Amino acid sequence: MEYSALIVAAGSGTRMGLGYNKVYAPMADGTLILEKTVNVFMADPDCAQIVVVTDPLEFRHHFTNRFPGKIVLCKGGKTRQESVCNGLRAVMCDIVFVHDGARPFVSQKNLNDLKQAMEKEDGAILAVPCKDTIKRVENGYAAETYDRSTLVNVQTPQCFKTSLLIDCLEKAVMDGFTGTDDASLVEKYSDTKVRIVEGSYENIKITTPSDLK
Repeated sequence: MEYSALIVAAGSGTRMGLGYNKVYAPMADGTLILEKTVNVFMADPDCAQIVVVTDPLEFRHHFTNRFPGKIVLCKGGKTRQESVCNGLRAVMCDIVFVHDGARPFVSQKNLNDLKQAMEKEDGAILAVPCKDTIKRVENGYAAETYDRSTLVNVQTPQCFKTSLLIDCLEKAVMDGFTGTDDASLVEKYSDTKVRIVEGSYENIKITTPSDLK
């Protein structure tokens, strides 16, 4: 199943305290975060196109001649949602895998499981069971404890029929609504049921220096 990977990598990485976009930070082995992320999709023969939403000049500065030609660069927006909108304009496949550029530990197994789900579904996302107790807070006090067995921590890639995600994003723009992730837009603006696919606790999003391995 051919798909386009849309890698969102336009953030500033304020919590990393680097003074530049964290996806260009080196990991312990010297590989840049974004380089490792892109390599996962480069190695998947079903990935026909990689759309990287980032500052094109910064990307070319770090990655001159490192990758062959299936990469397309798009400028980021003011928000992650705007960045996804920008990237979708360049997507050429009927299926799109939206992935965080700062999530370099996604595995080929994760991708294979998502592809298998997308053979039958219109939307599928990676998630892992929630390990922590989650409480709703009101005015600084615990108001309610949720049943942990029904909760998951959501990861990326999040996969959809491209036309479906575009339609839901357009409706969100009309409403002035910003979702917490791409799946939340599909949940709000369509009748599509988004399939939960088991992810991996290794598939973390790098947000602080301690996350670098």
